[in-house]
Amino acid sequence: MPIPFPFSAVVAQEEMKRSLLMAAIDPSIGGVLVFGDRGTGKSTAIRGLAALLPKMRAADCTYHCDPEASDDYLCEECRTKKAKGTNIKGHQVQVPVVDLPLGATEDRVIGALDLERALTKGEKAFEPGLLARAHRGFLYIDEVNLLEDHLVDSLLDVAASGQNLVEREGLSVRHPARFVLVGSGNPEEGELRPQLQDRFGLSVEVKTPTDLPTRMKVVRLRDEFERDPNAFVEKWKNKDAKVSRQIQKAKKLLPEVEVPDRTLEETAKLCIKLGTDGLRGELTVIRSARALAALQGDKTVTVDHVKTIAVSALRHRLRRDPLDESGSTSRVERAIKELFGE
Repeated sequence: MPIPFPFSAVVAQEEMKRSLLMAAIDPSIGGVLVFGDRGTGKSTAIRGLAALLPKMRAADCTYHCDPEASDDYLCEECRTKKAKGTNIKGHQVQVPVVDLPLGATEDRVIGALDLERALTKGEKAFEPGLLARAHRGFLYIDEVNLLEDHLVDSLLDVAASGQNLVEREGLSVRHPARFVLVGSGNPEEGELRPQLQDRFGLSVEVKTPTDLPTRMKVVRLRDEFERDPNAFVEKWKNKDAKVSRQIQKAKKLLPEVEVPDRTLEETAKLCIKLGTDGLRGELTVIRSARALAALQGDKTVTVDHVKTIAVSALRHRLRRDPLDESGSTSRVERAIKELFGE
């Protein structure tokens, strides 16, 4: 398995790194969509995040269920044990980060009949797919805008319900599949389906650095990593460990973080001004602002937290305005300035 580039060594791209950290702290935010130029560290940062995630307690089952979860979040095996009063044993495992390749078949993604057991033993058994492996972790899709429509449909169903239902060859299996969806891509290669885009909590735009010192630093660090990956990772392990501790502290603090009525009111005003559809925009802004507050060690969400994350949470939720040629990022920034000032 290739050694990932250290997350803390990723230069610039602060919005992307902040968004990934917030999604790691609070998975209910709904994932991160990273769109931008090729070679700007999109997949590098996402893969580097995996090494920072604290371990989680998981049951001894195929789907690494949470032993403390309610029945709705357990697989059939764990539900049966719980119903019989059997103690669900657990152990510490790394949070899964699963890649969904563009060429993956539907059977590989959602699961299918275990052909080997069917042929050798005559038994109908389920072979879990990538969605099962990603449960309670991250599902990463590079070039997400090029994903085939039938796979997008499957992802939309699972993202909405948190359950994966597979009915194949006389099999009917339902299992939990709750994960943070992370996608990256280049908008020049095709647009993302609106239904899938709406499922991402945060949307980040990354651009090639234009200042000379930043470009030099990126090239120098990447070259150093490729010449001796092990030595480079060792050099950055303390900084990565510091970020990992920040994530753990923030996850513990998150339930204590409060959202005052004034912050909620200002968030609603911003969404009304921008004309966002539905209330998913407000929910995402509040959840993201709460995660940012926890990351910064604050117990109260302020308007400053909202201002920091509003562009990421709302830029992909705006209707196209034929009378306004400015991009969605500029429209959100303008609305923030008009409502909250500098």
